[in-house]
Amino acid sequence: MSTIKRRHRVVKPVRMSPIEKARGREAGYQVGYDEGYLKGRADYIFRTHSVTFPFRQLHILYVTSGKGFPYSPIDEAISSTLRGMVAQLTVIEPGQLGSEVVNQVMPDLVLVLDGMYVPNDQLDAVRKLGFKTAVWLTDDPYYSDLTVGNVSHYDYVFTLESECIPIYQQLGCSQVHHLPFAAYPGHYKPIGMPSIRRREVSFIGSAYLNRIDYLNPIMDRLMQHNTIINGLWWDRLPSYTAYGDRIEVNKWMDPVQTAETYSASKIVINLHRSHEDHSVNYNTTQIPAASPNPRTFEISACGTLQLSDYRSDLTKFYTPGKEIETYRSPAELIDKIEYYLTHEKERRDIALGALERTLGEHTYGHRLNQMLSVIFA
Repeated sequence: MSTIKRRHRVVKPVRMSPIEKARGREAGYQVGYDEGYLKGRADYIFRTHSVTFPFRQLHILYVTSGKGFPYSPIDEAISSTLRGMVAQLTVIEPGQLGSEVVNQVMPDLVLVLDGMYVPNDQLDAVRKLGFKTAVWLTDDPYYSDLTVGNVSHYDYVFTLESECIPIYQQLGCSQVHHLPFAAYPGHYKPIGMPSIRRREVSFIGSAYLNRIDYLNPIMDRLMQHNTIINGLWWDRLPSYTAYGDRIEVNKWMDPVQTAETYSASKIVINLHRSHEDHSVNYNTTQIPAASPNPRTFEISACGTLQLSDYRSDLTKFYTPGKEIETYRSPAELIDKIEYYLTHEKERRDIALGALERTLGEHTYGHRLNQMLSVIFA
């Protein structure tokens, strides 16, 4: 039997000059200092920020969406916030709403989230008994084909999308108000603990076709910056196989996991879905979308720089260049990613500005106080 001699390659250690070692230590120290400073400032802002809302002697009957995840965290955010704002809160599922239940509970307001699973005849019966009703719509304008048949059965309509207001008014709704969702500090906040998987750039969301078309031309450059994508259907991406280790397909993350991911990222991309995507929308009248999505506020609450595609209502909530950064093309998106990855102070200042603005104006406490002020003026 012949003996096969194997040659083992000897890898010689790379020798660095004292100057190179010193530069490496200095660079590592600076990175650690910058990150520590950002996390420390964000934690201080979060812990010391305090907002007090009026306490109302009201009894609210809250009807959940009944849809489960990902709507259940919104139900939790609303119900938990309301408990600290009103004298009594009763929470039921859509199938439990009826005249007998409402007569037994005797609420000052029946507040419904989404309303897709609440029969309109039940609402009519509740209103005939003299109880106030309100709905907070969750998916405008993408499900407007369905919501237009429901809104006239409520006394008050609150919608995430400003472009839907005239549509609902034309249907005879006299009380229609723009009320976007917000950040719930119990879920979304800066997290200082070291992440298992640090990342420079993150995107969390489903691979709607407009997102595929938008990101595909810049994917090679995007993936050069330790980018990780999470969400449904990303195997649709033409270059998916080349980046499979950094695209986590069909991974659902709860709010705590999402907040950890945002906090572990230097930059988070926000790219809204399209109101023209016929494959996933119920919006045949093509009502446009002008308002920011809930993710806008959730990212900002984590003290992380957000790059968001431009929407006309966005400036009502954040100041571009000061509390958020925007882009209008794939080329501008990648250019701004590369700019802010090399401009630490600018990135940090915008991230901290977004956190302060969110805690001061864009929590569920702010939104629900606004809602109750409208209904019980």
